[in-house]
Order: sequence, then C-alpha cells, then structure tokens
Amino acid sequence: MPREMAHSHLGMVTDGRYIYVVTGQYGPQCRGPTAHTFVLDTETKKWQDLPPLPVPRYAPATQLWRGRLHVMGGSGENRYTPEVDHWSLAVKDGKPLEKEWRTEIPIPRGGPHRACVVVDDRLLVIGGQEGDFMAKPGSPIFKCSRRNEVVYDDVYMLDDEMKWKVLPSMPKPDSHIEFAWVLVNNSIVIVGGTTEKHPTTKKMVLVGEIFQFNLNTLKWHVIGKLPYRVKTTLAGYWNGWLYFTSGQRDKGPDDPAPRKVHGDMWRTKLLLNS
Repeated sequence: MPREMAHSHLGMVTDGRYIYVVTGQYGPQCRGPTAHTFVLDTETKKWQDLPPLPVPRYAPATQLWRGRLHVMGGSGENRYTPEVDHWSLAVKDGKPLEKEWRTEIPIPRGGPHRACVVVDDRLLVIGGQEGDFMAKPGSPIFKCSRRNEVVYDDVYMLDDEMKWKVLPSMPKPDSHIEFAWVLVNNSIVIVGGTTEKHPTTKKMVLVGEIFQFNLNTLKWHVIGKLPYRVKTTLAGYWNGWLYFTSGQRDKGPDDPAPRKVHGDMWRTKLLLNS
C-alpha cells in the first residue's frame, strides 16, 4: 500500500477492476486524517495517486456515479464534528479526468459510517451517525476518548433533479454499515451495524438483524437474524447465498456491547420479501 494512504475510516468504492481509496485516518488510536487519495488497478497490482480531497474527512460516504467519484459527509478533522460537504471527481479507467474536486450539493445530514449505493441511476445514502470517538486532549498517543454519538435511520437519494430527497427511514437507527450491504433483485440488503447506545450503561449496542429495502415499494423489512450482533462487517452475495465476514461482534447473546474483532465467514440462503 502507498505509505501516505489512510489506515482506517477511509472511503472506498470499486467498479470491479479499480479500487478507489479516499481520505481517512492515518495511524492508530484516534490520530488525525489525511486528504490523500489513491486508486489500485487490481489487474496490474499498481497504485496511482489521485488529486487529494479538498479537506480531510473520516469515513465519508463514497460511491461511483455517472462517471464521477462522489465523496459525501463523514466527520471533520477533529474526528467528531459531522460534516455535510459533497465533492466529486471525474474518473475513467482508474484515471482522473480533472485536476481538482468539484463541489456538489451538500448532504442534508452529516456524519460517518453510512452505506452508499447506486441503483437505477440513483444515489442513495443510508444510516450513519453524528459524532465519534476523539483523541484525548494532551495524549501523546492520541488515545481515544468517547463522546456522545447520535445514530440515525435517515435515508437520502439523489436523482436527475440533483436535489436530495428523503426516503422512508430504516427500521432502526444503524451505523457502521459502509460495506455491509448488497444489491439483489432491486432490493438493498444490509447486515448488522450499530444502533442507539444502551439507555442505562450508555455502551455501544450492536445490531443483529438483516434488513431489506425494496426499491419497488420503498418499504423496509427485517428478513432475518445474524448468528450474533456485528458491526463494520463485509457483506456479499453469490448464487442465491448472502455472505458476511469480519467485523466486531458482541460479547454474547445477552450483551450487545462490542467485544472482539473476528475473521469468521457465514452464509445463508437469501429470501427476500416482495
């Protein structure tokens, strides 16, 4: 990987061959962000630089749409403040067609850790949160210190009018779902995530449901349960099977707080609501 590339909280999207990696956190704990942006050609195994983002962000929503690399929202340089900026860069075959990012219409609600999906020439941004852990003031190792996060269930869409539209909300607030989604038969399927904190302990609460958003009816459904609650997992679909792997799982059936990061892979036959 390029030495200047972010280590976590980056924006990422692929067209099947080229993997675009945008901004993110550089280093461990709660260190600062970098604006550096790169693209990997998975056939030649070579990295190339892209123009840096105008301002560094943590975990922005990132997607390819209409020949442009779109980057939206995320957290600001202090790792906590939700930002609403939206930029795009024309790209083709892994190469930038412009030297600078173009400013686009801001997203209605800022914040990181959202799903971002393109379907039927529409751009959807799903879930997310406002606020995140911050570096403890004066800490030489940038030790993470928790602040108040607000997880939300908002869903927004951009179409030909280039104005954000509000779509039906998720069944529950959900965050940390950047790569926890698949697109199947005109439905978006989302697995796991994090939701509102525990009302008493204030600890983070993980999500164990499988959600379906039917794009024909614009209705949400809960279509299944995972073997355990998990956030920041990776979802995939192949030949009728829904897969998920990695992420941070819960402490057990009776404790939804996060525990260990795992590398297990699970699958189940996917049955959608019509």
